[in-house]
Amino acid sequence: MVDILVVGSGGREHALGWKLSQSPKVGTIYHAPGNGGTSNNVDIEVHEIEKLAQFASEKKCLTIVGPEVPLAAGIVDVFAKKGLAIFGPTQDAARIESSKVWAKNFMKRNGIPTACFEIFDDAAKAKEYVKSVSYTLVVKADGLAAGKGVIVCNDKQEAISAIDKILVEKSFGASGARIILEERIDGVEASYIAISDGTVAYPMATSQDHKRVYDGDRGPNTGGMGAYSPTSVIDDTLAQDIQKNVIEKTISCMKKEGTTFCGFLYAGIMVKDGKPFVLEFNARMGDPECQPILMRMDSDLVDYIQASIDGTLSSLPKISWKRQSAVCVVLASKGYPESYPKNEEILGLDAQDSNSYVFHAGTKRVDGKVLTNGGRVLGVTAIGDTLQGAISNAYARIEKIGWPSKYCRTDIGKKGLGSSTGQT
Repeated sequence: MVDILVVGSGGREHALGWKLSQSPKVGTIYHAPGNGGTSNNVDIEVHEIEKLAQFASEKKCLTIVGPEVPLAAGIVDVFAKKGLAIFGPTQDAARIESSKVWAKNFMKRNGIPTACFEIFDDAAKAKEYVKSVSYTLVVKADGLAAGKGVIVCNDKQEAISAIDKILVEKSFGASGARIILEERIDGVEASYIAISDGTVAYPMATSQDHKRVYDGDRGPNTGGMGAYSPTSVIDDTLAQDIQKNVIEKTISCMKKEGTTFCGFLYAGIMVKDGKPFVLEFNARMGDPECQPILMRMDSDLVDYIQASIDGTLSSLPKISWKRQSAVCVVLASKGYPESYPKNEEILGLDAQDSNSYVFHAGTKRVDGKVLTNGGRVLGVTAIGDTLQGAISNAYARIEKIGWPSKYCRTDIGKKGLGSSTGQT
């Protein structure tokens, strides 16, 4: 039996703990710092790396890192030096997410398909470039920005405003010291996540996120308002293309360059004319993609995590998946991703059913009550024999949950309807 420490406080971390708890090989699962829905919470924040290491050492835990911030800060390097088992990429390998500039240059020199781009740290020069190109642009902050550092522009004026926001007004602080101006590729976006031991990579189930805050993919980008799995956007042929020319190429090129990647590698893919282009990489499981993916996973997750750490992933069979569809709908507080209220009591959480599970994110427990404690509050995740069935089950569960500023999109998963979903 292995005890596990899950680092993080979001819906992804609640889902990881939920899935790992189903393994007969797992003992106690601790969450640091956890949320109102997780058990065995430890009062250590994700950036308190030495404290986390001390706890993991005392409890002899296998540590699994959920969010990007501690990975970028080098938590894996610190644990490794202390001889502690930990799942996730090193600080150098995590640059594939923590620096979009590094990632774009990596893709360019290794021939991984992505949009053409230029890098700037001077607003005036960036604006000159905007005026010189004939295509529309996406403006990206270099560093971590909680999923909000990408501004998709419709015209030159929007691009210039985005440059001012990031480089002049410094809306993202040090994360926006450099920007990428990238050709906007219009297509269909999907998420492709794999687990890797640094040599081989096994695909997780395909999924599709919904980044914009409002129905119809309108409004500002968020950390994600919902996701479903599988997605018909990635058929078997395209999945093989992404696996070979994006995932496996990335893993092998990183190893060749001396930066071995162990962990979850997430490729945000834009599909245009049947071809994949990498919008961005993440160095961890997506949130909310994690929730429906793990609800569909038949295999024992801890086996694949342990094998990734040990470098023995190829000794395991490919991961098996339920044929059903799963949908996660994020319940947020009105105002997210800007300002929003906190400390509102959430009612209706007790009525669990066999088709759905409520993963907590921005919640806390105070005097026996569950209160809101973040922008993305809950991830209501449901399974169904069809995508429509999963959507119906999720929204039926949502009807029973309430708090004063509750908000969610009403169209999560709808873009996947009307298509066959024979993929994983």
